[in-house]
Amino acid sequence: MSKKPWSGRFQENIDKFFEDFSESVSFDHKLAPYEIKASLVYAEALKEAGILTDKEFNLIKKGLKEIEKEIKSGKFIFSKEYEDVHMNIEKALYEKIGETAYKLHTGRSRNEQVVTDLRLYLMDECKELKKLIKSFMKAIISKAEEYYGVVIPGFTHLQHAQPVLFSHWIMAYYEMIRFHLERLRDYEKRLKISPLGSSAFAGCGFNIDRKKIAKKLGFKDLTKNSVFAVSSRDFVIELLFILTLIMLDLSRLAEELIIWMTQEFGFIDLPDRFCTGSSIMPQKKNPDSAELVRGKVASVAGNLFQLILLIKNLPLSYNRDLQEDKPPVFEALENTKKSIKMMALLIEGLKLNKKNIEPHLKKGYLLATELADYLVTKGIPFRKAHHITGEIVVYAEKKGKTLEELKLEEFKKFSEVIEKDIYQWLTIENFFKRREILGGTGYNSVKKRLEEAKKEIERL
Repeated sequence: MSKKPWSGRFQENIDKFFEDFSESVSFDHKLAPYEIKASLVYAEALKEAGILTDKEFNLIKKGLKEIEKEIKSGKFIFSKEYEDVHMNIEKALYEKIGETAYKLHTGRSRNEQVVTDLRLYLMDECKELKKLIKSFMKAIISKAEEYYGVVIPGFTHLQHAQPVLFSHWIMAYYEMIRFHLERLRDYEKRLKISPLGSSAFAGCGFNIDRKKIAKKLGFKDLTKNSVFAVSSRDFVIELLFILTLIMLDLSRLAEELIIWMTQEFGFIDLPDRFCTGSSIMPQKKNPDSAELVRGKVASVAGNLFQLILLIKNLPLSYNRDLQEDKPPVFEALENTKKSIKMMALLIEGLKLNKKNIEPHLKKGYLLATELADYLVTKGIPFRKAHHITGEIVVYAEKKGKTLEELKLEEFKKFSEVIEKDIYQWLTIENFFKRREILGGTGYNSVKKRLEEAKKEIERL
């Protein structure tokens, strides 16, 4: 069993079970490229501070570059014996260049290394997330344009409420996701902060240039407190909160697709390639892809709460508990990215069944509010107009008629102010003409928002 870098004050070798129990390289190996990147910049800072000679720096640089190539090619072997990604790379560097490798750790601690690597990793992950989100938003715009003008029943409480353009309905998810994209952009201000130079928690004892290090690594600012730098995981929790918000909205959309694809609704169809069958019922076509997106939100939300509980009651500064922050982050990112991509593919392949939708427009008295508004234009206070309309709806239900099928004398039983012009109000066309307001479902309003969104997505 090899000696640990901290074994000087210990008189026993580490227990084998504890070694396996405490290792993190089985998951933190994902940070290896960022460990190399940060180590190269830190080595240069040590050279500029007079700790490394040019020869030593060049030797370290050459060794790290070789290790980097091995990692990228998949030839590098990570060993649990060396605990984590940091010690694995340090050991590999030692095997390549000898004792000089150990000079790289001068003034540096794994406490700051891991948080630096994690921030760098998440910076790249945010770039990928933003690309996936934009692709999803474009898919929504494209589908809204494809079915522009198609009217569907809108719902509150899952009951028929008022007519709405399908384009307007689906673009609600564009607006939701747009805010998540903005949250990611704002979040990066708190992510791109360099902790390098904090050492274990008290700050580096050597005169390294923290600003220069930060700039070379792509950070926009520096941590102002070394204790905070190594012990806080606020930036991880914030990202998982954003991921959870994204997944919640994807789950809501998935739920709608699942409902709309039922025999009872039949509003949409999804491509066979994203559905599965039953092992016993040969007729089945199940929207499993949407169900899995809906299901994965539980995992991502669970990852968020896992981190919240990990930090709860954790004293400053660094504690080994923080090693457990990475599995939930990695899992949440993977599930969220896959879910965004899956949902974009579902929206791209979605087909509206217009023939199945049209009969629903005659159900549920979707234009009842128009009747109430009509009464308001005749001078009746809205609350009273609302009550009168409710009575008329009950009457129409008992007669098995739609509102527009009622005769004028039937309307007049409830209010003498109703005239023939009521029939001009009780049309889908009139409903949408009256919704030409910013943010409304009017044809022109929706078309204008689609045009804005297409330009907006290119700027984002």
